[in-house]
Amino acid sequence: MSVLISPQWLRTGREVFPAMLAAIHEARTSVRLETYIYSDGDVGRRFRDALIAAARRGVRVSVLVDALGSWQLAGDYFAALVAAGGNVRRFNPLRFWRFGVRDHRKLLVCDDHTAFAGGFNLSDEYDGDGVTGGWCDLGFRVDNAELVAELGTTFDKLFALADFRRRPLLRLRVFRHRRNSRVLPARVSLWSRPGNQGSPLYSALHHDLVRARDVRIMTAYFLPPRKLRRDLLRAVRRGGRVQLILAGKSDVLLAQLAGRNLYRRLLAAGVEIYEYQPQILHAKLLVVDQVAYAGSANFDVRSLKLNYELMLRLEHRPSVASARKIFDETLRHCRKLDLAHWRATQSAWQRWQQRWAYFLLARLDVFCALRQFRAVGK
Repeated sequence: MSVLISPQWLRTGREVFPAMLAAIHEARTSVRLETYIYSDGDVGRRFRDALIAAARRGVRVSVLVDALGSWQLAGDYFAALVAAGGNVRRFNPLRFWRFGVRDHRKLLVCDDHTAFAGGFNLSDEYDGDGVTGGWCDLGFRVDNAELVAELGTTFDKLFALADFRRRPLLRLRVFRHRRNSRVLPARVSLWSRPGNQGSPLYSALHHDLVRARDVRIMTAYFLPPRKLRRDLLRAVRRGGRVQLILAGKSDVLLAQLAGRNLYRRLLAAGVEIYEYQPQILHAKLLVVDQVAYAGSANFDVRSLKLNYELMLRLEHRPSVASARKIFDETLRHCRKLDLAHWRATQSAWQRWQQRWAYFLLARLDVFCALRQFRAVGK
């Protein structure tokens, strides 16, 4: 797909949730909803009511939630929706030997002509402006018919895969897109799926970073694979500029510790690191020269090698300029880290914690999740 896509950026929960609910209300044929976390709060109940109303007026409603991300959701939470004709599945029901493979995508497709994606889960924590209240996140709406149809197809494939028991599906056609660079530069929607080789998303990032001179990354969890770390360092050595906006406050302390294990080397190499201060950072945005990425994937090994994820790769210049503006405006709420100060303030105990967190997430988690995926997929 070579068409240039211009998404409508939705920067806060106060923007994205009403827009999504309005699209569900207006839907006449189909609603596909996919999320990692679905919580039983005010936001969750508003979406459930809208989905039930849609099903009762004859709309084909399909809901896919991740079993781990939404583990606190009662088993009968969607009973009224199912009774109204909706279809609900939980991706990869929890089993000890396969818990590591997760669906981390966030997607709403209505009537095959409107789609929403990004980082927002359906939970009350996201319902704010990201500064005075609510987590800082980023989403977008697209109305391009060709792209929306493709996104709907990816939903259908994961929905069919949800029980994670039908091994032939894993080995044959479900989400088995070619994992090489031939399909990459012109594609708009990119995905990653479990596997140790480069997914289309991983390969596209490397393709763009390897020649980059201006890199801006905003991500909730920062733990990139070794190849992408080298790409960042080489960009600085070429005389380029690399800026990272990372979480000053995090909902996953282990992930924050693991990412901070990389700070010393990055700062010493000239990478600029900023930590977002007002609220928990959950946004995912990358601007690499004249290309922008936005969606559900963090710049970490789990998103790039272990999860099912969805990102848009944008070349539309006004959209990339808007992405750069979003990054710069977020930068105003960040604290810049200084190498000398960072070294002076990190105790031996903190460094030990960071090294162990790195080992657990960059090594052990990867090993266990890939082994589980191969065991199911064979």
